[in-house]
Amino acid sequence: MTHTIFIDGEAGTTGLEIRERLEARPDLELLLLGDRRRDVDARREALNNADAVILCLPDDAAREAVAMVENPSVKVIDASTAYRVAPGWAYGFPEMDAGQRELIARSQFVSNPGCYPTGFIGLVRPLVKAGLLPANYPVTVNAVSGYSGGGKAMIAEFEAPGAATPYRAYGLSLKHKHVPEMTKHTGLSHDVLFAPAVGNYRQGMLVEVPLHLGALPETPSVERIHGALVEAYEGQQFVEVVDLDETEALTGIEPEGLNGTNRLRLHVFGARDGEQARLVALLDNLGKGASGAAVQNLNIMLGLDEATGLI
Repeated sequence: MTHTIFIDGEAGTTGLEIRERLEARPDLELLLLGDRRRDVDARREALNNADAVILCLPDDAAREAVAMVENPSVKVIDASTAYRVAPGWAYGFPEMDAGQRELIARSQFVSNPGCYPTGFIGLVRPLVKAGLLPANYPVTVNAVSGYSGGGKAMIAEFEAPGAATPYRAYGLSLKHKHVPEMTKHTGLSHDVLFAPAVGNYRQGMLVEVPLHLGALPETPSVERIHGALVEAYEGQQFVEVVDLDETEALTGIEPEGLNGTNRLRLHVFGARDGEQARLVALLDNLGKGASGAAVQNLNIMLGLDEATGLI
């Protein structure tokens, strides 16, 4: 059976990545509008005639596109931040919880997670759920992404002749648009302190959560923290919790280490008898952090093997 797919916003960074992942698949047929991609009537027709649509649009445009969907059989995946904490939308992180994959499968509307939140939620949610990290704990997350995460404008800035910016901190107002989903989907009771940055490389990211274990109620060891993550992701194809011995042997982590994949790799650093831990997530911001996750969710929603077309 061939499924028809419409990517609304296929000319953007995420849209292009998704199209590249889908266009060679014999089980899918892409509805391409070409020069009519800004024609409202053409878009409305495609939005209602496809088996599934993937929205790669700014928030307001995504809301407008969703309002055009009148066919209840059309599956919708939104890659913007518009619906990531909205009622009636499933959050598209299948490995997040035991029932999340089934929730995605039966939902008409799925919100694709943000890249930074994927790493953060992957690290923190299991610890809150296991009671090792109190819901009211003041959590800080530091992260760096390749410049492709900023879209066409940032890509043009960093790739312009003579561009020399090596690294830039941003989100300095502490009101980054990812904070609501990072807080809600970890089970924390108040906003995380999010300190993002962008480096002068195209894609790949590191997301870090430092913890003072001695400040936690039970002073959990590094081994207990690691064990909670291992238990949470046992049997998952795309989420790997690195063995403590392997982690201890590392002298550094390159943010580009998982580029081109849909994988998320989690590390727990720290002395096993110490009172500090440094949790680090590695992922491709355009892979598991965007287009790869969208394809994984699409596969689940269409009843296909979720790994189809992914590595």
